[in-house]
Amino acid sequence: MDLSLRARIRAGDPEAFAELFAAHAQALYAHAARLTGDRGAAEDVVSLTFLEAWRLRERLRPEPPDPTGDGEGLRPWLYGIATNVLRNTRRAARRHSAALARIPGRRADHETVPDFADELVGRMEDTERLAAARAALRRLSGAEREVFALCVWSGLSYAAAADALGVPVSTVRSRLARARQRLRRLAEAELRKNPETRSRHRTGTGWPHRAARSNQEKCR
Repeated sequence: MDLSLRARIRAGDPEAFAELFAAHAQALYAHAARLTGDRGAAEDVVSLTFLEAWRLRERLRPEPPDPTGDGEGLRPWLYGIATNVLRNTRRAARRHSAALARIPGRRADHETVPDFADELVGRMEDTERLAAARAALRRLSGAEREVFALCVWSGLSYAAAADALGVPVSTVRSRLARARQRLRRLAEAELRKNPETRSRHRTGTGWPHRAARSNQEKCR
């Protein structure tokens, strides 16, 4: 089925793209929403990802990288495109903010408070923990943030994440290990800044403790 779908996508079959969209759009939206903190921006990322997928359809490999199959299907290809779209989106946002800052008498808008649907944030139960997570994520390097989002939040295997990012599996492993350690430490520090969350944080049941090991078994 997957190989047939690949062939149809490479041939530019609109119905095949409709199948691809139905199978992966929601997961890509969740991935983009977690990284952008903005529903509208996440929708734009999904749209641009599928537009790019259509434009690049002939570059899709006729067969998966591993003929034995690891169950990832077309996800690495789509997430690789989405990663590039997100990178371009962040660069455009930085240029826009810099341009606004140069305008006399104007300041760049304050960052929008993230507003995530419950089904998209999983174990992040409340606004304080989500804000701490977002603040911590911003302090990771771009490479660490990408691999954490792909492996932990979106559940890709090491091999699939490596395929999406175009790097060796060993690089994915090392980046993820660093990202887990730094994210947990940074998120805990952010939570300690807020007196209202300190008691919940001390119980060890809050987001940083769980997110650092979320989907650990899947990401092998």
